[in-house]
Formats: sequence, C-alpha cells, structure tokens
Amino acid sequence: MSGIFGLFMIVLSGSGKFRDFPNKAELMEKLQMPTSLLPTVGVIEITVVLLFLIPRTGFLGAILTTGYLGGALWTHLRVGDTWFFPIIMGIWMWVALGFRQPAIFRLAFGVSSESGAQNARVPDDRTA
Repeated sequence: MSGIFGLFMIVLSGSGKFRDFPNKAELMEKLQMPTSLLPTVGVIEITVVLLFLIPRTGFLGAILTTGYLGGALWTHLRVGDTWFFPIIMGIWMWVALGFRQPAIFRLAFGVSSESGAQNARVPDDRTA
C-alpha cells in the first residue's frame, strides 16, 4: 500500500508539477496559484512522501504529508473544486503506515498494548 501511494504521489502528482501539460495555465489560474510556484510545491510534495516511504522517518513523513494534503484540500475547497481526493489519499497513507507500524492502529483506536493480565498484581512471595 505504501509503495502504490508513493508511486502515485511522486510519479504522477509530484513530477507533474515539473512537466508541461495541456491547460496547465488555466488550471493554475482556476486554483489561483502562480505557475512559478509549482516547482517548489513539487519539491515539497516529493520530499514529504519520500520521508513517509523511509521506514525510519515514516511517521514524520506521514505527519508532514498530512499537512501537505490539508493544503491541497484547502486549495480545492477555496475555489469550489472537487475536494475529496486529498482526504482519500490521506486515509490511504495512514492505513498503509498502520500496516507497516501496527502501533499506529493501537494509538488511533485507543487500544492499549498491554493486556489486562499484565496489569494484574502478582503477589510477592517475600511478603508472605
């Protein structure tokens, strides 16, 4: 899941910020974003997703990618464009991270990693 997410975000979305495509100027005008800003946005997008893909920095990358996707959501909401795609991508990313690091699911759903049996007091033989 993480690999597919990374491929989509880097290859299709991130690298698209550096390529010319039909109606690019019109799209950026609709989003009220200057085209000169696209390379910077592309570098940020690729960097945060790479941080997500590296196991050691995955959690930090997920937090930063969530912020990036929040900005994308706001950009689309602000101009009345389709807004649900950044939310879907964010959920996909967090679920993928949860599969890689199960502690994420335990934190998200409030499940203690300690079982009830471990919390029970065991009598100390020295006091008897």
